[in-house]
Amino acid sequence: MSEFAPRHQAALDFLLSRRSHPCVTMSEPGPGEADLNAILTVASRVPDHGKLAPWRFIVYRGEARTRIGAKLLEIAEARGTVGGDAQREQELTRFTRAPIVIGVVSKAALHPKIPVWEQELSVGASAMNLVNAAAASGFAAQWLSEWYCFDEDAARYLGAGEGERFAGFVHIGTPTQAPFERPRPALEDIVSDWQEG
Repeated sequence: MSEFAPRHQAALDFLLSRRSHPCVTMSEPGPGEADLNAILTVASRVPDHGKLAPWRFIVYRGEARTRIGAKLLEIAEARGTVGGDAQREQELTRFTRAPIVIGVVSKAALHPKIPVWEQELSVGASAMNLVNAAAASGFAAQWLSEWYCFDEDAARYLGAGEGERFAGFVHIGTPTQAPFERPRPALEDIVSDWQEG
């Protein structure tokens, strides 16, 4: 072990036990400004070839979340995808399930040296860092990519600019119950040593 790379057992233990919380189980409070700034700072500390920062974050909070739900319902109804009262309620509450929702926006674009795919991997890393930082700060977090990530009208309304798209929305709040554990892949199913063909 190097003095330049000391072992952080508490961090390893945290990562081994981190689980997502369904946003429907979150309540107030969400992170205050100091916690939120720290969480977003961690989210921006990811591998980023060329220092392009091919991501940005949009914070949704307060009464704006209710207006967003009404607009999403309007768009979904125009698409003919709302089948009844339960679906209407689902659309209306998309952004009120957690006190804070953060949109992770991909700005990945053609570059003479850095492939778009590499930039998109950096975007995904920023979203995962966001989830981990929220959890490490004592909050519940869940990264969701629902229909409005991929609907052009909804994405524009939610703040995606020309050439941008959402990698997802991270919901952050206070947990009201323990998260469920889910099966994880066995290492022997996903790890192999390279062998020359």
